[in-house]
Amino acid sequence: MKYRLEVCVDSVESAVIAQRGGADRLEVCANLILGGTTPGVSQFRQIREACSIDLHVLLRPRFGDFLYTDAEYRMLAEDIQMFKEMGADGVVVGCLQADGSLDLERMKLLREKADGIRMTLHRAFDVCRDPYQTLEESIVLGIDTILTSGQRDNCMEGKAVLERLIRQADERIEILVGSGVNAEVICRLADEIHASSFHMSGKQTVSSGMQYRKEHVHMGIPGINEFHIFRTDESQIRAAKQVLMGKMMEKQAGRE
Repeated sequence: MKYRLEVCVDSVESAVIAQRGGADRLEVCANLILGGTTPGVSQFRQIREACSIDLHVLLRPRFGDFLYTDAEYRMLAEDIQMFKEMGADGVVVGCLQADGSLDLERMKLLREKADGIRMTLHRAFDVCRDPYQTLEESIVLGIDTILTSGQRDNCMEGKAVLERLIRQADERIEILVGSGVNAEVICRLADEIHASSFHMSGKQTVSSGMQYRKEHVHMGIPGINEFHIFRTDESQIRAAKQVLMGKMMEKQAGRE
């Protein structure tokens, strides 16, 4: 069993901090506050230059559901090709049909586009109709990883479903546990359901350097403070990594 820590980042600064903290892999995105969208080209390029660990790129053309128009699907397909050429090690993507099932035709074509690199089915999985059927379909499609919180808002609430998914997967596909992950959660889920791959942001709120602030003008969603910036907290990543290293050492000791 291999333990893995993936950190999702939406800035060059956070990527560097996450790698320094011990992340094994990064999920590169934009707009983490909205659940993540496709990152910019220059953002990815700078992260690729700054980081030596694997980079998986989130491909999500907009906030919201995963029922995509033809134009949005074309964006996904073209972005796979573009980021692959730029040095991405994997892509993170998902398309559903209106009835909540996995869009098998589109996912098959996207998997073909991503030939030679890894593919993760993102948390579209958490809003699909039947996660157990979708897991089997993902294996047939050649998807490498499923990112999931067990179809709940956070992974501790979805623990029972996650445990069943890990058993069903039986190492045929990576079950990457996400949403609400920190060092304490990793420790619990590694022991309780034998989870080994975890996805976290480990973010903290950093105050903007702006001295002049016009507080009553909103650039986007009212209630989101434009003068609060989310950035990866190295101490959270380092603590999570230490837990995983401890679990790995326990496993190795048990085999000796």
